[in-house]
Amino acid sequence: MFHEIANNIKWLGHDAFRLDSERIIYFDPYQIPPGPKADVILISHEHFDHCSPEDVEKIRKEGTVIVTEKDSAKKLKGDVRTIRPGESIEVDGIKITGVPSYNRKKDFHPKKNGWLGFIVEVKGVTIYHAGDTDFIPEMESLDVDIALIPVSGTYVMTADEAVKAALAIRPKLAIPMHYGAIVGDEGDAKRFKEALEGKVDVLILPKSQRDTD
Repeated sequence: MFHEIANNIKWLGHDAFRLDSERIIYFDPYQIPPGPKADVILISHEHFDHCSPEDVEKIRKEGTVIVTEKDSAKKLKGDVRTIRPGESIEVDGIKITGVPSYNRKKDFHPKKNGWLGFIVEVKGVTIYHAGDTDFIPEMESLDVDIALIPVSGTYVMTADEAVKAALAIRPKLAIPMHYGAIVGDEGDAKRFKEALEGKVDVLILPKSQRDTD
């Protein structure tokens, strides 16, 4: 089941992903290509490149559930449900847990805002989307199968810091994100992968361009 889930994760650029399983789940849709309508949309925080009402409307349908934090919720319409770090919600049999996501030495993503990373459990496989974060102490206690980790620096952790995060989390598979759009490039993802060779499996996903990718 792990390989089935891993093979159905599509990177849509930046921090945006789509999981094609029994339910279609999107993470932080931003400048996404056309794709299937969402059953669940997860939005980590209110910055424009994560909470994009225009992109949400591309994929929202009757019955779509949006799970996010209080600041993003004000910008969105439909069935919007808010959680805070440490809280869980179940949607159509999918367990979604909010986890802390924040900067430690910069002010872009303050801890006090209560912005989110997510742990999603699908068919017994846990997927962690870190959101916009530095390497934070809370990562030490995570137990997840797949980790989507930012690597670009500036607003989030650098590739080197992301390596430390991956070694602390020890997922079965790590997938780099947060590059190639606002800041960072594929070189960050490659440095992340090379540094973890023989320690943590890393998959650099191609950017999906259309709904059949």
